[in-house]
Amino acid sequence: MENSWLGMAHSAVDYGIIGVLVMMSIVSLWLFIERLMAYRAIRIEDYKSKEELELDLGDNVSTIATIGSNAPYVGLLGTVLGIMITFYSLGDVGAVDPKKIMTGLALALKATALGLVVAIPSIVFYNILLRKMERILATWDINAHNNRG
Repeated sequence: MENSWLGMAHSAVDYGIIGVLVMMSIVSLWLFIERLMAYRAIRIEDYKSKEELELDLGDNVSTIATIGSNAPYVGLLGTVLGIMITFYSLGDVGAVDPKKIMTGLALALKATALGLVVAIPSIVFYNILLRKMERILATWDINAHNNRG
């Protein structure tokens, strides 16, 4: 009974945390592509105010930033839970097997690595979109200034 519980706990951590991180990665990439397509389709002259333009440009950008800032924590959670399960299973068996310890720790650390693999591109996506937003808003300012003068 105890070993089946540990196996289920290990699978839940492995597939649960990894699954969440994969989903975060897919959402981040999807939103990035969606924003790039939206930015290409924006017609500055259709906007009466800069604030209205800013609202349209900012859609979903904070979600990408949230994914980028939280993915390492999700990975860390997987690592901590994986290490806890590894130590619990070692304590339950009563014998210290270095191979089991190293294998368990290596499997636990993959969650942190995957968290970083999700976070780094998400933050890059966010910064690219932020720069594109700044350029579009600057273009709007230039056009608004030229139309006044």
